[in-house]
Amino acid sequence: MSIKKWNNDLGISLNTLLGLSLLGVPRVILHDLSFIKEGSLTNNLFVFVPIIIWISYIIWRNVKRPFLSLVVIGLFYGIFLAITHQIFWDTAFNTSIQLGGNLSSLSPLISSMIIRVFAFFSSLTTGILVGVISGAVASMIYFLKRVRKK
Repeated sequence: MSIKKWNNDLGISLNTLLGLSLLGVPRVILHDLSFIKEGSLTNNLFVFVPIIIWISYIIWRNVKRPFLSLVVIGLFYGIFLAITHQIFWDTAFNTSIQLGGNLSSLSPLISSMIIRVFAFFSSLTTGILVGVISGAVASMIYFLKRVRKK
């Protein structure tokens, strides 16, 4: 798919989608470096403000396909989340993680590789789910705006 077709189909540029998705990366870095703690007000601001900006921007710009646009933003966010977690893995987990049960006899290197692959796909899934939920919220707002105009 060409970039021009992408822009026409979604009503938003690929660069804008990437830029919006990058708004979530500072929280990942700050969390992995232990500068902010899960559940704190600061963490919650870093979690929810980017999502509010995503939805607000999509609605403000009256994007043609809000749900799909936000799913794509979520996908890109998930990719950035996965890559960032991999980069800061050793800092976030200062001890090696070992699998248990039948897999406990695996070497630490193999265990680490398995865990990192699962963590990568978990981050992608998280990003996509955030995009789906954000897209549903934006679509509902679009619907309510249309109903209100009638």
